[in-house]
Amino acid sequence: MGHLKNRDLNANRERLRDQVAHALRAALISGELRPGAVYSAPTLAEDFGISATPVREAMLDLAREGLVEPVRNKGFRITEVDERDLDQCTEIRALIEIPTIGMVTRSAAREDLEALRPVAEEIVRAARDHDLIGYLDADRQFHLSLLGLSGNDRLVETVSDLRKRSRLYGLDALDERGELIPSAEEHLELLDLMLAGDAKAAEKCMAKHLGHIRSLWAGGGSSS
Repeated sequence: MGHLKNRDLNANRERLRDQVAHALRAALISGELRPGAVYSAPTLAEDFGISATPVREAMLDLAREGLVEPVRNKGFRITEVDERDLDQCTEIRALIEIPTIGMVTRSAAREDLEALRPVAEEIVRAARDHDLIGYLDADRQFHLSLLGLSGNDRLVETVSDLRKRSRLYGLDALDERGELIPSAEEHLELLDLMLAGDAKAAEKCMAKHLGHIRSLWAGGGSSS
């Protein structure tokens, strides 16, 4: 598999584990690791050219994120996300994130909001460069950092968990069709509205963004 072979992996065990997890996420996004399929750590380790231990540890990290699930005596099954799951995740996110964005718009310091502009710009750059891992990392940082300005750590943890369970759905197909770029640009629009102090418009933008994401997922095909 392209994301697994010919990797320059660091020998440090902890670093190696992180590198393997990163490569596996990339393979999930690209569709090289197929939803519903079961993969064993020894088999994947052969592709990496390393021992099975760091691969197994990396897969356990992905299991804690909800991306894979252990299958006794066989390995790990890539988690499948269906339309009902996506609908429920989007509904819960809307209930949490839309009013929180309004609250943060009214209460956050301008400098704290402005500090997130480079992250919003990075989301757009990654979308244009087809850097899906970079896109996911910057998107996650932007949204969770915004919610973090509410001061509610539990709220941030809840949204983070919901994002982990749906973030890979159809991403490669959306990228191929150029549909990630408009969604990426909405982060800059949202930030500008918040900096302008327009809480109602920011809430509407956040609602539009979540609806846009869900409609993109619906057209994402079987690349979940």
